[in-house]
Amino acid sequence: MCGFSACISLPGATGHCNGNGTATNGVTTNGHTTPHKVTPTLQTQLQDSVDLINHRGPDDSGIWISNDETVGLAHCRLSINDLSVAGRQPLHSTDQQIHAVVNGEIYDYDRIRQECEAEGYQFQSDSDSELVLALYKIHGAPEFMKHLRGEFAFVLHDERNGTERVIAGRDRYGIKPLVYTTIGSKLLLASEAKAFKAFGWEARWDVRGMVDGGWMFDERTLFRGVSKVLPGHYLEITGDGIKNVKYWDAEYEDKTKRETRTIEEMVTGVREKLVEAVRIRLRADVPVGIYLSGGIDSSAIAGIVTELARKENVKIGNEAATRVTCFSVEFPETSGFDESQIAERTAEWLGVKTIKKSVTEETIAQDFTDAVYHCEHHHFDFNFVAKFALSTLPRDHGVKVVLTGEGADEHFAGYKYFSGEFLREVDGAMPDTPLAQNEQLRSDMFTAVQSELNDVWSRHGATPASDRPTPPSIAGPGATEFGDHLLAWHPASTLFAPWVQAAHADYDCRQTILNSHATDVQAKMRSRWHPLHTAMYLWKKNALANVLLSCLGDRTEMAHSVEARTPFLDHHLTEYVNRLPPSVKINYDTEMDHGELGPTLNETSKALLKLNEKWILREAVRPYITDELYKRKKHPFLAPARWAQGGPLHSKFRAILTQEAVEQLGFVDYPTIRDAMEVAWGDKPNPKAFRQLVNTAAWVTLSQRLGVAKADESDWELRK
Repeated sequence: MCGFSACISLPGATGHCNGNGTATNGVTTNGHTTPHKVTPTLQTQLQDSVDLINHRGPDDSGIWISNDETVGLAHCRLSINDLSVAGRQPLHSTDQQIHAVVNGEIYDYDRIRQECEAEGYQFQSDSDSELVLALYKIHGAPEFMKHLRGEFAFVLHDERNGTERVIAGRDRYGIKPLVYTTIGSKLLLASEAKAFKAFGWEARWDVRGMVDGGWMFDERTLFRGVSKVLPGHYLEITGDGIKNVKYWDAEYEDKTKRETRTIEEMVTGVREKLVEAVRIRLRADVPVGIYLSGGIDSSAIAGIVTELARKENVKIGNEAATRVTCFSVEFPETSGFDESQIAERTAEWLGVKTIKKSVTEETIAQDFTDAVYHCEHHHFDFNFVAKFALSTLPRDHGVKVVLTGEGADEHFAGYKYFSGEFLREVDGAMPDTPLAQNEQLRSDMFTAVQSELNDVWSRHGATPASDRPTPPSIAGPGATEFGDHLLAWHPASTLFAPWVQAAHADYDCRQTILNSHATDVQAKMRSRWHPLHTAMYLWKKNALANVLLSCLGDRTEMAHSVEARTPFLDHHLTEYVNRLPPSVKINYDTEMDHGELGPTLNETSKALLKLNEKWILREAVRPYITDELYKRKKHPFLAPARWAQGGPLHSKFRAILTQEAVEQLGFVDYPTIRDAMEVAWGDKPNPKAFRQLVNTAAWVTLSQRLGVAKADESDWELRK
């Protein structure tokens, strides 16, 4: 529900966050004015910093600076809960010893507030963000993190007992962003890297992190010296230094443990926890809408919301229980990627209002550079531009909050590439299933699915696994091989400049993936988890957090001051689903009616069509969706990749990808881009060339909008 920036003097450093002159200033927060000397330059830097990310919170802003000027907190607010001045940030404890800026939403507010009040905490507002202060004061760290339920990032400063302690935390799945860097003696933290520019940050490319995949698989970003606080982690900064703490992680059952629950019990468990996750996300002091696609995930949410409103009179934000508004994307009908008609039929069946955003070639050409600027990383498809355009709709119609379906595919095995890992080993939890009892059938299915997946990747322009060396088995069955799917959209080495190719020649990016996981996790991959669960874990930690929840989530939504809420990523729900056996997530069914195939599969995908993904979710949400959706195969949210030569997008990319602009990057091979431009457009485009252009156009855009210096060999060096 906001953006923030923080400046902290590092332990042992001399001087303050900024050290030129002081002036007396009254800092007013929550009605309290504390006169003390502050550095005007620091005050200005903090304000300029949150102004750069004002799109995240255009309703208000506030700044707090400690008496010794070693800590400064700035916040720009998107008012959602407690619209009064009491909800302003930074937040302060009643004794003025603990201070915080919080981004996101903490759910189950009423219950947690009552528990905190019973412990003696006196709330100063009705803002859910104050729960971070309350829980920390009651439980301390790391215990208080266990009580936070939702999507959040925060920076908290504790100056009790004459000590200095700063905690910077992020939610379990990385729904909300939190990045940090150092400039001299200052540690800077913010919701987006562009906020650092106010402190004199000069962006440079982390070429190694881009080429070896580290920007997506570990704590690195595209920018040298800028890191992410990882999902489920927090930084603790004290006089002893900076400590990186993991407070939560996903877990799965031992693959040899036989399931004792009935199918009915498991279906009921999923349904009850999903309905609860949706219910608590409807609490807001502003209207709440729904992003509705043609898939089962968002449609199930729309169905649950509708039933809660009509049968239980649950308010939808601050609106009457009868009003449900959905927002959908409409692509050109002939593209094969348009799902708006299915979404419209779902809305009609539910009796709710739907508003469509028509995303044309002109729309994508117009919005591309702005979408990239907000995302701060490249992406292989135009779907993030469509999400950027879609997110104009809620604000245009007075809606600040939307519910979305992100996270369902990750937890219910919705993506096609999970199928191979499901088949790689027998499911010991359910030994009576057909695939468990017929080893030859499972083996043949595994071989066929792997072949069909390679065909899917090839048709859509992914980087084939054959472009990478054959690796040793690093972490057990499937863990290494699944890296090929995680790297499917990673740029091929031929896109990069000769000096980069030479530096990268002997490296296998799959090693980056495995290196991003602790040894105890790798041990579970080798011996405890079923390969399907290993694959799902890898995906959640990498692609989900660093791509789907970024350019297809927070960054494109908050670009238009829209907060998205993700019921499928409620950790009470996900911890239950993680413990379910593989065979209820993917079901082998030779008789299933798969309906329309969509843009990914075709009639040759015979083995894939026998696997019913997200089976238990389908059963759990059956009362809330149409028969059409219940039977429909997963259609990934992708944008068309075939565009006319000489059309608006072709012209836009010719203007972006000039020789001068590409060579100014310093790490891309311009002849590759020149050749790709010749074959990526028209009726029969080269899909791999098209992906190369989309990635490179994003890099050029960031280079120009953020003033990134031209890369050279020094940008390949490992960071200290």
